[in-house]
Amino acid sequence: MQQHPSTSRRQFLRNAALVSAGLSAAPWPLRAAARKVSANDKLNLGIIGAGGRGFDNLMGVQSENIVALCDVDDERAKAAFGKFPEARRYRDFRRMLDREKSLDAVVVSTPDHTHAIAAITAMKRGLHVYCEKPLAHSIYEARQMAKVARDARVVTQMGQQGHAMEGSRRAVEVVRSGAIGDVTELHVWTDRPAGWWPQGEERPPETPTVPSSLDWDLWIGPAPYRPYHPVYVPFKWRGRWDFGTGPIGDMGVHNLDTAFWALELGTPLSAEIKDSGPMTPDCPPLWSIMELRYAARGKRPPVRLTFYDGKKLPPAELFRGEPITDNGSLIIGSKGTLYTRTWHGGGEQKGDMFVLLPKKEFASFQTPTPTLPRTPEHHIEWIQACKGGPKAQSDFGYAATLTEGLLVGFLALRTGKPIEWEARNMKAKGVPEADAFIKPAFRKGWEI
Repeated sequence: MQQHPSTSRRQFLRNAALVSAGLSAAPWPLRAAARKVSANDKLNLGIIGAGGRGFDNLMGVQSENIVALCDVDDERAKAAFGKFPEARRYRDFRRMLDREKSLDAVVVSTPDHTHAIAAITAMKRGLHVYCEKPLAHSIYEARQMAKVARDARVVTQMGQQGHAMEGSRRAVEVVRSGAIGDVTELHVWTDRPAGWWPQGEERPPETPTVPSSLDWDLWIGPAPYRPYHPVYVPFKWRGRWDFGTGPIGDMGVHNLDTAFWALELGTPLSAEIKDSGPMTPDCPPLWSIMELRYAARGKRPPVRLTFYDGKKLPPAELFRGEPITDNGSLIIGSKGTLYTRTWHGGGEQKGDMFVLLPKKEFASFQTPTPTLPRTPEHHIEWIQACKGGPKAQSDFGYAATLTEGLLVGFLALRTGKPIEWEARNMKAKGVPEADAFIKPAFRKGWEI
């Protein structure tokens, strides 16, 4: 192998190591652009994270050609392997992306801390990407994902099923119609973690044997290395700082979505924790109440958002006698309130998509003529966009901004200090200790 004159010895050795491991070290893009696929053709898909939530996403795209399945845990991915026995199997997504030259797109359903490295590696190869929510584990990663998607000109979508639902799009149209007036106040809440995963705990000291089905080193990926423990997997990683983003990543991106979309909030000016339970160096607290403030946008006034997790709720009087749900949002305007009674603008029953309060004043209200595109389902929307159809509505440009705002709130939680957010510089003004959370240190070999 001949070393290029401008290549450092360190980079040369790194490239040599990658090649010897069967991984590509070539600069991106390895493909100039994504292959054009007609509406009648099938996409060649690779699935990164095929077990757990990944299996649900796999079922959402099963109409396409499933070429390869990748998961670090053979046992966790057993159902996927059984469903698609012809698909080639991998544990390391980097090896899959290097070897599967026919791929058009990938679906990323890994834990939060590996979203960015998997998605960016794929996009730099000209592949379209569907990525689970939240978009990324850190603000820097979210920004990089949006940038690479834009530069590579690929189709992207974050996993927000509710974004495609009729109720959500109708609720956005109602707010934008001016029916509830000027919105200055938002309340968004979730019952999570609610027993779904542990939080507020110390790191376990035990070092049990890693199950034979699991490649623990690959699971850790870019995060600081720590010994295996079953308290982290499967799924229970969400309540650990190094791997997850707690309730804001699990439900915040869902529950805020309708208001964020309708009001085009952008990034917040500030974040502050109003109250919380005790947290540990390894975990967020079991509950918290945070406040985000957003600037005026044109004629739209500034907005104050209060986010509640761990079963904390907005003041009861804001619901005007309506039953209070475990997840939802209140979009409060000068003429009324739009109450989403679940984790999106949709509902369980036909017609029960959201409610306008006070009910008496909106008894004869007629929803405005649709202005947003409609889609049969979130995965289908992405698939159609990959084939040249209408733009996916929750692409990485949109998703990165939504995710960033919530992660600014996470900075206030982790540092214990109010955050004045300088979006242009990607800095928390006067809080230098936030830098390590804005752009984390990645484990060697997993840098972004």
